[in-house]
Amino acid sequence: MRLEITCSDRLGICQEVLTILREYEIDLRGIEVDPVGKIYLSFPSLEFDELRMLMPKIRLIPNVEDVKTVSYLPFEREHFEFNLLLNALPNPVLSIDDKGRIDIANAAVTALLKQSKEQLRGELIADWSTGFPRRWLEQKPTEPLAEKIQLGGTWYQAQVLPLWLNDKQGEPAFAGAVIHCQAEPIPPNGLSNEESSAFNTVLTQHAGIRRILRDAARMAQLGAPLLLEGETGVGKELIARACHQASSRANEPFLAVNCGALPDNVAESELFGYGPGIFTHHPQGKKGIFEQANGGTVLLDSVADMSQELQAKLLRFLEDGSFRRIGEEQMVSVDIRLICLARGELLEKVEQGSFREDLYYRLNVLSLYLPPLRERKGDIELLTEHFVYKFCSALQRPMAQVSKACMKHLVQYSWPGNVRQLENTLYRAVSMLEGNTLEPGHILLPDTTPSFDPLAIDLGEESLETAVKRFESSLLKRLYPSYPSTRQLAAKLGLSHTAIANKLREYGIGKQRRTAKRTKNDTDGQAE
Repeated sequence: MRLEITCSDRLGICQEVLTILREYEIDLRGIEVDPVGKIYLSFPSLEFDELRMLMPKIRLIPNVEDVKTVSYLPFEREHFEFNLLLNALPNPVLSIDDKGRIDIANAAVTALLKQSKEQLRGELIADWSTGFPRRWLEQKPTEPLAEKIQLGGTWYQAQVLPLWLNDKQGEPAFAGAVIHCQAEPIPPNGLSNEESSAFNTVLTQHAGIRRILRDAARMAQLGAPLLLEGETGVGKELIARACHQASSRANEPFLAVNCGALPDNVAESELFGYGPGIFTHHPQGKKGIFEQANGGTVLLDSVADMSQELQAKLLRFLEDGSFRRIGEEQMVSVDIRLICLARGELLEKVEQGSFREDLYYRLNVLSLYLPPLRERKGDIELLTEHFVYKFCSALQRPMAQVSKACMKHLVQYSWPGNVRQLENTLYRAVSMLEGNTLEPGHILLPDTTPSFDPLAIDLGEESLETAVKRFESSLLKRLYPSYPSTRQLAAKLGLSHTAIANKLREYGIGKQRRTAKRTKNDTDGQAE
């Protein structure tokens, strides 16, 4: 029960109120004095007859103007408003005492650490985080600090604010700190600090992807062309941009061209440019992408869709970095790093004759194959938590949690559109979510999309043995560009080196590569 006493200021009025409460043997639980002339009392509920006797007694105190029951005390309302605001913040926020023990944790923290507020209260922040500046806390600082802190396995840029209060004597006393985690999380990818700064947008816990990131970090320092293969939406451009940022060309341009989205004549003019008077909309001529990116990196997306003529011109450019603009005779020389993206069908197109074999081996000096999301199920949960955090922050809504049933539903789906499809699906789910928990019903996925079955083969008139060999050949052709050593491929598939060598020989995989190298060496010898 709570009472509001309206009164004018008078010395000793609170003492008289407390005396009456003692007379009635009322257990006072809280008292709050408002400077505008109100006294608030909190005590256990009274019977109606007891309350009818108490209130007139208080009204008889000099300077008391009115007494009435209220639903809550002002500090209780403030406490409720504070908790409501704190839990509505999408960023993790913690309050700790001067010993580093957690006092307050908002909903974003409890969702991140998978612990309730009661479980976290009194726990040392050092037991739940990495990078927290304990020495800073011991120094009783007065200035805020910006620090990278790992919380729940995720790195954040945190602002640590010192908390000072007045003690009983009115002197300032250090009471702890408030930690506000913000900005994009920085994932631990097993890379060095320098490499991680470039590859921090790649979230993974998959051992294969971590190996790819380490290889990419080394390849980023080289100048040879880099070929990234993988299905649509696996993050090839993300890796390409990270390679540029981790290279010595990071401060130079990074320009991208989608070869599959441009007609042949437009693609050629976009890449190589044209001289004055060729096109009316640019009578003075125009520099191409290669020239604009001089000193930097050029990304060629969907390189498998290039026309034969554009392939021939690109091959000539790769010889010495020189080319002619359309309509001009003088040569232009540039220094660029070329990164090409393909969906994994490039070797098949070489065998079909639609992509030049010599160009393929010039582009495939360094190569990486990014596996689809369905082959790294462990990343689905990690990416889901990241995207939910990202979208809740962007939409300025309370942090949403993903139920176990929903997470199971996401992990079991085949994701033909890979990471991009997962990201778009979660954006819609978070945007339309009315509560604070994502359930399977909030995840809208195409019902007609069949689960991917890598063993699904239309037998037709084939025997089982022929179908198995065709699948085996297709699998080895896809993996060979990423594991060009028979020992690497054998380790990947869990077979002996001899067995893999025999299968590669049987299916003619790698034969074209050796032939192309021999042909090129012969040509170089004749040129000399």
